[in-house]
Amino acid sequence: MAENKRAVLRKIKGYKSMMQITKAMKMVSASKLRRAQEKVLAARPYARELTKTLARLVKGGAGANHPLLAQRTGTPTVAYVAITADRGLAGGFNVNIIRKTQAAMKADPRPLKLVAIGRKGRDFFRKRGVMPVVEFTGFGEEPSFALVRQMLSQITDLYLKGEIDEVRLIYTEFVNPVTQRPKEMQLLPVVAPEDTGAHDGPDMDYIYVPDAEAVLNTLVPRFVETLFYQAILESKASEHGARMTAMGSATDNAKELIAKYTLAFNRARQAGITREISEIVGGAAALEG
Repeated sequence: MAENKRAVLRKIKGYKSMMQITKAMKMVSASKLRRAQEKVLAARPYARELTKTLARLVKGGAGANHPLLAQRTGTPTVAYVAITADRGLAGGFNVNIIRKTQAAMKADPRPLKLVAIGRKGRDFFRKRGVMPVVEFTGFGEEPSFALVRQMLSQITDLYLKGEIDEVRLIYTEFVNPVTQRPKEMQLLPVVAPEDTGAHDGPDMDYIYVPDAEAVLNTLVPRFVETLFYQAILESKASEHGARMTAMGSATDNAKELIAKYTLAFNRARQAGITREISEIVGGAAALEG
């Protein structure tokens, strides 16, 4: 019985230590999430206005021969860009992206290549014999726009050289701190957004200087960079949200286990005391007899 009580005490001590760690990780993730969420929300209006401007230019007939807009004929080689995290302990964040990438590649009959962003996704596919043509790891908790542009330039170079003909992003869309959705999006060639005409205020005619083609040549690369940067920001915010939720659940589970084993320890101790009292009473009764 003494051995059992010592084992229970060791478990209680272990769960208390684990709870301290998970609670601290939850607080750190909550702090990082707040900053990441602010960046996501700040980037979305710019992306929307850029999309509207591009839609107006394409509607006006500009950019018909732009290399990032032109659809290629024949059987294209498709590159799937899987955006995961460098670290784990984030619930289903990495697993969901990996599964969605696997499902998309399995369902796609065309020649395929993989671009891995994040150590978790890269290691998973490497172990299964799928070697990424480009990989990025260790880009930090708050990747800058300049760093994301460098990452994108390697993917764009492969596209412009003709080594890949289509680029598809698979990332996690940030909805709120407890909800994140895996999402697939075509990055290249750029799918020209439709001008729905739903603008605030009266319709206006725009004059582009020097001309619409020149503006579009500058705007399309910036549009691709913005989409890619937005996907990275969404993924980072989703990672922090998923880790915060996972560590919160782990903390709650540790509390339940501590309560469970504390109750078991108290019951064992009470049973031991009761047994000792019974033995004393039995011994006294035997002496009196």
